[in-house]
Amino acid sequence: MDGLWGEGFWGWAVVPLAVLGGTLWLTGVARAWLQRRAILDRPVERSSHHSPVPRGGGLALIPLVLFAWIMLALAGQAPTGTLAIVALAAALALLSWGDDLRGIGFGWRLAAHLAAAAIGVSLQSGPLPVFQGLLPPLLDRAATVLLWAWFINLYNFMDGIDGIACVETIAIGLGIVAVTWLAGAVADATMPALALAAGALGFLRWNWPRASIFLGDVGSVPLGFVAGWLLLVLATHGEWVAALILPLYYLADATVTLLRRIARGERFWQAHRAHFYQRALAPDNDHRAVLVLIIGGNAALVLLALLAVGWPRIALVLAVLAVASLLAQLARRSRRGAARPL
Repeated sequence: MDGLWGEGFWGWAVVPLAVLGGTLWLTGVARAWLQRRAILDRPVERSSHHSPVPRGGGLALIPLVLFAWIMLALAGQAPTGTLAIVALAAALALLSWGDDLRGIGFGWRLAAHLAAAAIGVSLQSGPLPVFQGLLPPLLDRAATVLLWAWFINLYNFMDGIDGIACVETIAIGLGIVAVTWLAGAVADATMPALALAAGALGFLRWNWPRASIFLGDVGSVPLGFVAGWLLLVLATHGEWVAALILPLYYLADATVTLLRRIARGERFWQAHRAHFYQRALAPDNDHRAVLVLIIGGNAALVLLALLAVGWPRIALVLAVLAVASLLAQLARRSRRGAARPL
């Protein structure tokens, strides 16, 4: 690897190791500060936890990841437009921190997500449109903005049990690293993806069941934004099937749940416990058991994303079946019995 950090193993390892170590340390600092300031996620009827937990761990994770991306961009080891994406992610983090503290209306949040996605789409420099020429250019960009904004929101919606957002981010990050290596394309997305996965892994040390700190919107919203951008980079360089497969569980759980809530006439933008992973907690409130199922499903999706490099249609069919099986397992678990407190 040429550039600021030299070649060989350490050239690849220094940035993710720094992000990992920094997140492990800074999350502990942030947790103590949040506790002193009483910035806590207090249990309500829809909560999956039973005691107050510090909320706002994204204050530790996001700045470290974004700083690493800045360094990678300056060293020429990140995609074109990375610095602008960092600025947009930082703006979303600030807005989301305000939402964590005081609450911001859904309409304002959605407008901000759409605006960030629209600016991000204008920065795309890949040789192919996201929808691979199936849509006219203007419609392709409009659809990409909506898809990206939805991805940002579902990342927030799905962050409802211990560890799940970190596990998903690690799977997406490492999946992108593996696909870029195997495909021999989009090499400049590799290091940002690795830094993102390393940060999520460091935070998972504190967020693993039982979690001692939550990401908060300040963490989940910018994570969805930057992970979505890396997936779009894959898609615009021809690896659109892999880009679809890697987050397919998140997409399926969030989208199916949303459609069900709309069909029932519910206020779909409000907090709830209707996701497959949330209902799977019903028998015993065992976050770890549910998380293990999701880790297994995501591991299968990473392998299928690799298969998609050579056999995209077969991989996509198998990925749909894998996600359907995971959702069925979660649904089956939800029917095992009535919830009981720990």
